[in-house]
Amino acid sequence: MSEIKDKVVIITGASSGLGEATARRLAKNGAKLMLAARREERLKELVADIQKDGGTAKYEVIDVTNKSQVEALAKATHQAYERIDVLVNNAGLMPLSPLDETKVDEWDKMVDVNIKGVLYAIAAVLPIMRQQKSGHIINISSVSGHKVFPGGTVYCATKFAVKAISEGIRLESNGEIRATNISPGAVDTELTNTISHEETAKNVKKMYSIAIDSDAIARAIAYVIEQPGDVDVNEMIIRPIKQEL
Repeated sequence: MSEIKDKVVIITGASSGLGEATARRLAKNGAKLMLAARREERLKELVADIQKDGGTAKYEVIDVTNKSQVEALAKATHQAYERIDVLVNNAGLMPLSPLDETKVDEWDKMVDVNIKGVLYAIAAVLPIMRQQKSGHIINISSVSGHKVFPGGTVYCATKFAVKAISEGIRLESNGEIRATNISPGAVDTELTNTISHEETAKNVKKMYSIAIDSDAIARAIAYVIEQPGDVDVNEMIIRPIKQEL
């Protein structure tokens, strides 16, 4: 029997890209899903598709930078399914630009979504997982959480932070909470759409010509959830075979 079947999984940033691909794959494997994002119409369509195929899914419209909304997400999930087995912390932004552009508003947004949003979700589910004495937190970091590159300084800083948070969860798990840090490289998603600096956007577009499909990451997420309860896959880096960075 699949280790995924009947597990209750929250996915943030579920309305497109990695989140959507992960929702579709886990639903096919029998997971019970709570999908979260800001775009309700997309969430509605995704839930309808999953239910049409015989899967189990609900949704909540949230902004991960709003602590109260994230707490409400965890509460709604627990009320609907009576437990929370997995959190996939997927919501993220990547408005790259050189530091000299001083796009401080964009820096603030990245810190709010990529770091504080991750922490808010962890804070919301951790008490429930502790009560269950089991749980799995999967954080989507980036290859940029392993190597800094020009134009990506602040983004890289946020993803280094996610990697540190993932390791901290592992160290404080007390043998109850599994922690996985997944670091994608170039993946075909909407992530690059937030880049407002023209030259950086051009360079990234060239690099992303070799991007892999979102389902490559969804398969990795399914793999780590699929492992027996005493196995904790802590770190995965997944990128196109042609990607150098």
